[in-house]
Amino acid sequence: MTLIEAAPASPGTKGRRTPRVAIVGAGMSGICAAAKLAAAGVHDVVVYEKADRVGGTWRENTYPGLACDVPSRYYCYTFAPNPDWTHVFPPGHEVQAYLEKVADDLRLRPRIRFGAEIDEAVWTDRATWLVRTRDGEAAEYDFLISAATGVLHHPSYPDIEGLDTFRGAVFHSARWDHRVALDGRKVAVVGTGSTGVQITKALAPRCREYKLFQRTPQWVFPLVNLPYRRPTRWLLHRSPALNRLWGRLAYRFWQRIFENTFCMAVVAPGWQRRLVSTICRWNLRGVRDRGLRERLRPKDLPMCKRMVIAAGFYRALRREGAELVDQPIDHVEPRGIVTADGRLHELDVIVLATGFHAHSYIRPVELVGPGGLRLSEVWQDEPRAYRTVALPGFPNFFLLLGPHSPIGNQSLFTITETQVDYTLRWIERWRAGEFTAATPRREATDRFNAEMRSAYPRTIWVSGCDSWYLGKDGLPALWPWSPQTHRDMLAKLRPDEWQLATSGSI
Repeated sequence: MTLIEAAPASPGTKGRRTPRVAIVGAGMSGICAAAKLAAAGVHDVVVYEKADRVGGTWRENTYPGLACDVPSRYYCYTFAPNPDWTHVFPPGHEVQAYLEKVADDLRLRPRIRFGAEIDEAVWTDRATWLVRTRDGEAAEYDFLISAATGVLHHPSYPDIEGLDTFRGAVFHSARWDHRVALDGRKVAVVGTGSTGVQITKALAPRCREYKLFQRTPQWVFPLVNLPYRRPTRWLLHRSPALNRLWGRLAYRFWQRIFENTFCMAVVAPGWQRRLVSTICRWNLRGVRDRGLRERLRPKDLPMCKRMVIAAGFYRALRREGAELVDQPIDHVEPRGIVTADGRLHELDVIVLATGFHAHSYIRPVELVGPGGLRLSEVWQDEPRAYRTVALPGFPNFFLLLGPHSPIGNQSLFTITETQVDYTLRWIERWRAGEFTAATPRREATDRFNAEMRSAYPRTIWVSGCDSWYLGKDGLPALWPWSPQTHRDMLAKLRPDEWQLATSGSI
């Protein structure tokens, strides 16, 4: 593991102010923010983590077959290349182990308060955020950073009549109960998104009867997950310099491949979109049973919903004992699931692979800005942000993977590093005494959101499907341009779009 190099001290460091920074969440984004703050010489940092371990989404999700659908050497920090990846697309436990190792190697654990869930943060007349935890503790900070606390973290439970009467085991895929035996039993999985597909590949061969309940079919892109050889991993372990070089080259390689194909396919018509669509349709033609093939055929276009990347899914459904159920669920009784055609599917275990409340972000934490402005009221209709990183009316507050970040067309690690670097540039100006409180102007935020709305017609997400990408207004909560456009945008601070104050009032 390569330690992040500290940034050189700027001229006139003596006499510069020392900021106190609170970070909400010790997942991938929180670890990144803490690491980069330390490298910049900001050490008065506390990371509030409600759980007892780091990892966020990768800590919460432990279901069989869990894997990342972004290449491993691109799904990592640029400052910490990992020689331990075993596959091109890493298993979930390896991503969790990587985050744990980064936290250890960069000595971040002393900055993390485990078991500390934030209840609210209130802006004071001292130009600070007063952060209160659920257990009643309070502390003040100059900056507050929300570290991607709700993208794929808060489980969404379906409203199915009688679910609580089932006499077997029932649990959400993000709350997997590893005490429940699965081998040789009758298991149902409700949901055919990425999670449902990964679970199907892992469990269908193990169960006596396996039933996948499908509400709407999904397009599947069949990328084969090739392994990395042991000698290569051994060599990278033996030579940190080679690991850094190889990590940098591999990161750029996969970034270029990923961003020039999938990332462009979703935001603009072109050869990339045609290529991905052709491969998905070719993959479906591999299902020889015509009846099953038509039941698996989506009505929407490939990539309109979050792309499912998995080789072998259709093969798993053809196994003896596996069944696709596309009749709507009517209700659940003690013996199992009853579908709309009146059929009872007797079961031992029901797994709910029904997704997440992806638009929660920092909520249910309540932010109270100057004048009593509340985040719950500001986001009552739809979460909106200034250039994906900040909110008008909430000074010295920054979001990582906030509203309209390019989570649907870029590695989350890349997005986070870009947004943390942007946040650090504002913190450096605060340290130099250029302002005490800074908040983006409302008109600048409105202008940015209007520009995004005008770009959505070119994206694949508005081509006619219903997905978690869409907000209440029917528009995607995603980035409608290229990944490079996002990086270029956040390379500039644009102080004219901000309101700066040298006192607590703003």
